[in-house]
Amino acid sequence: MNTEPPPPTASGVLIGRSALLDDVCPEFDRRPAVVVITGEAGVGKSRLVQEILRRTASPGVVTLVARCQEPDAPSVPFAPIVEALSASGVLATDLPATLTADFPPVTGALRGLLSDLAVRLPPAPPPLGERHAEHHRVLRALYALTASLGEAVLVVEDLQWADASTRAFLRTVVADPPPRLGLVLTARSHTVPHTDAEGADGLPFPLRTPPGVTVVERHLAPLSVSETGALAAGLLGAQAVPEEFADRLHRWTGGLPYVVEEVLRRQPAATELRTEVAGAPEPPLPPSVRRVVVERLRRLPPAARQVVAAAAVLRDPAPVELLAAVAGSDDPETRRALAAALREGVIRAAGDSYVFPYDLARRAVYESVAEPERPVLHLRAARALARHRHPLPLAGIAEHYRRAHRPTQAARWLEAAADRAAGSGDAGTAAAHYLDALRGGPAPVARDRVALKLARVALNARPGPQVPAALRQVLDERSLGPGPSGEIRLLLGLLLRNQSGSGLEALEEIARAVPDLLSVSTGQAARALAITAIPSLKGWPVGEHRRLLAEAERLLPEVEEEDLRSAVLANRATALALMGDPSAWAAVADLPDTLTGDAAARVHANLAGAASSLGHLERARVCQARAWQAVRTNHAPYLEAFVETTDVVAAFTSGRWKGLLERAERAEEQYRNVPDFHAEALLVCGLLRLHTKGQTDVARRLLERAVHTTALDTGVVLTSAAAAVARIHLAAARPSQAVQAVEGTLRHVRRTGAWVWATALVPPAVDALIRDGRPGEAHRLVEELAAGIADRDAPAARAALLTGRALLTATDGPQPANGPPAGNGPQAGSGTHDTLYVAAADAWTQLERPREAAYVREAWGLRLLTAGAAGGRTVLHEALAAYQELGAVWDVLRCQRGLREHGQVTVRRPGALGYGDHLSPRERAVARLASLGLSNREIARELVLSHRTVEHHVARALRKLGVSSRTEIGSQLGR
Repeated sequence: MNTEPPPPTASGVLIGRSALLDDVCPEFDRRPAVVVITGEAGVGKSRLVQEILRRTASPGVVTLVARCQEPDAPSVPFAPIVEALSASGVLATDLPATLTADFPPVTGALRGLLSDLAVRLPPAPPPLGERHAEHHRVLRALYALTASLGEAVLVVEDLQWADASTRAFLRTVVADPPPRLGLVLTARSHTVPHTDAEGADGLPFPLRTPPGVTVVERHLAPLSVSETGALAAGLLGAQAVPEEFADRLHRWTGGLPYVVEEVLRRQPAATELRTEVAGAPEPPLPPSVRRVVVERLRRLPPAARQVVAAAAVLRDPAPVELLAAVAGSDDPETRRALAAALREGVIRAAGDSYVFPYDLARRAVYESVAEPERPVLHLRAARALARHRHPLPLAGIAEHYRRAHRPTQAARWLEAAADRAAGSGDAGTAAAHYLDALRGGPAPVARDRVALKLARVALNARPGPQVPAALRQVLDERSLGPGPSGEIRLLLGLLLRNQSGSGLEALEEIARAVPDLLSVSTGQAARALAITAIPSLKGWPVGEHRRLLAEAERLLPEVEEEDLRSAVLANRATALALMGDPSAWAAVADLPDTLTGDAAARVHANLAGAASSLGHLERARVCQARAWQAVRTNHAPYLEAFVETTDVVAAFTSGRWKGLLERAERAEEQYRNVPDFHAEALLVCGLLRLHTKGQTDVARRLLERAVHTTALDTGVVLTSAAAAVARIHLAAARPSQAVQAVEGTLRHVRRTGAWVWATALVPPAVDALIRDGRPGEAHRLVEELAAGIADRDAPAARAALLTGRALLTATDGPQPANGPPAGNGPQAGSGTHDTLYVAAADAWTQLERPREAAYVREAWGLRLLTAGAAGGRTVLHEALAAYQELGAVWDVLRCQRGLREHGQVTVRRPGALGYGDHLSPRERAVARLASLGLSNREIARELVLSHRTVEHHVARALRKLGVSSRTEIGSQLGR
């Protein structure tokens, strides 16, 4: 039975073999020629030979292909050669009569073997009466027939299975090849063969040719990682596959093209592959791959199969002494077994160790081990690793104990592995090991101990929803004392608050922890109170958070533990900063120098976010730098995400937009398991899609996702998202919908009293209320903001207040000229109205918020143009220039439309090259909205374009799409 894989069926150019083909084909054309191709089964030898034949084909050449079969019974002499001569029919039908007439008389000995050609062969010679002589005559006949074919190619594949007669024939041909013959031989070999020695790995006979014969020997290696990825992309019909997927695929398959093809038959489409995450499980084991591996195992002696089974259980490269310990054999026996396994290609050497050629081969061997034997081997593996490996592979030993059905030992080793990871700062690995230890069902004492360790480390690990569920399960057992119970509940609340999107539930969980903590530790109780004092837009009223902070401050003198005192002081500083309390930065200055590592990264990231949001620019920079410094010294995935998203939001706020969209999109993809960080990344993605690309629909979807994702929100996501949606509606002349967009977030602000966080929200809300004919509500909103920040240290909120007051001037009557406006900003018009706009623009400029400053100038310029006052065009052009410097395309278009609507002509800069018969991005956007039934006027409002521009875009889209009406556009857009 032939158990080797068939030739790969992938079409197209061979991956990773171009240089080899360029090297071999010219040599093969120099006849006589002998080409030897060796390599692992499934590496693509047959496919390479097909390509060599295709590239070197020429008219009139006879091509014969023989395949040797794995012997499972006594073989028929010369069987592969005879079958090659018989199967194609070429010799019987296509050869000219003049050629067959010249067949030497000895070829008549083949009449009985080649029935299709018998009539064209010479008469059969008389019997010789001696078996060996008859055999030799047939060999001479086959050689003579081959030599008589003229231009010919003979391919013999899988030479490692050739019978003695076929080997003798080929040895004869190699020793004296016909002058116009090209001979191609393939053989399975796991290493580069030595073809000048009998019995070497590869050819079953020495390759000794006379002078003048072209000889090409090449060993075909498996594909590299990048070549494996290229092959996968071709098989899946994709331009490329993710590097991570290519790496996993190479690990699974060893870069063998046949195995790659078999695996990908069961893989999803290319578009789905791109979304796979790290650590994805191995694919199903293809039956064909299983058969190949199992058949090789069957050819091994029992002792060798046992050693190979030990290697499969161990998974990782293993030296002789470790394999012997697991297999239960002595050193000489193990070495003999390994030699047999190496000859069959079941394993390969890797330095002083032995390993499977690819992961799926290991799986095939492991699954061939009988179920009752596996626990025995795993138990031996656990004990052998503990004796032979240093440092101890703690997690690996735990896994072997688990598979040996020893859960107590498994949990103990997992806890040790987690302790080691936590000690080295790898919070993610530590949390995963502690969680696995809990899942193993340890004894109550061990369970409670591990649960507390898990709760402590999970805050920095981004562990997913399984950790809160596991901690709740332990709390429900009610076996914990007040101290551990309170601490786990506190940490569970923090986990829910920071990572699980359960805002109010988290606060309530922390509050429930306080009584338990008070009974054992004043410091822990003060820490819990200080944590609940940190305000949020979805949380309790700010007054309640102040009360909780006062409780924590009352307990602070009684806190003796330095680490707990530092934690309380850090949370106190964070709470005061977020509230805009004037004493916040004094509290920051009081933070102890002992605050380092994770605690320093956390508090400084919190302070950086608060300072940036409230408008303390220099303080934000200092805190952010300290946060990055702390993060770089610790591997804490949660804190890395925290600092990165804080930085991304600050970059948007300060107008540092170059490359920011790509950075925000990476954060959005990486931090999906931490709601608040994911929400902030979504927010920035949405805002940049709006301002830099004008993609209003995409932006709104992203902003809505951000709002639904955020858990608590310390004044960034809800307000900024609502403000952006309101501005989209205002740009499209939909003031009522703009008011609706801000109402929900305004309710949160009024309920909590967190007016210091209303910076982004109030200006567009005031604008929307005025345009909607509700000036009284606009005035009341500005008064609420003024009262809410009266005693707060919030420069950005004060700039928003100035902006709101400037916008309210649109509701006043004509203002008499009172001299030039105050301030250092641009001056235009006259009177108190201009003074307010100048003050607002100056305030935003000093805070290094160019987008808000430009927005003020835009509103000011439009008011002046509407009033017919001098300087409106100048001010609006200054806003336009600021938007252009930012790359705020959507805002530039809005300004330009405002100028046109007031009769101000703008000079168009030279544009990009045309799109020919293809729709431009703007034409496609217009066409899509037209296909949805929007009128030209509605499209103009949605995309911030003039009515005339929309008409031109619609006309061009109809022409390019080859349709005559708007109703036909939709069916053509997707083509």
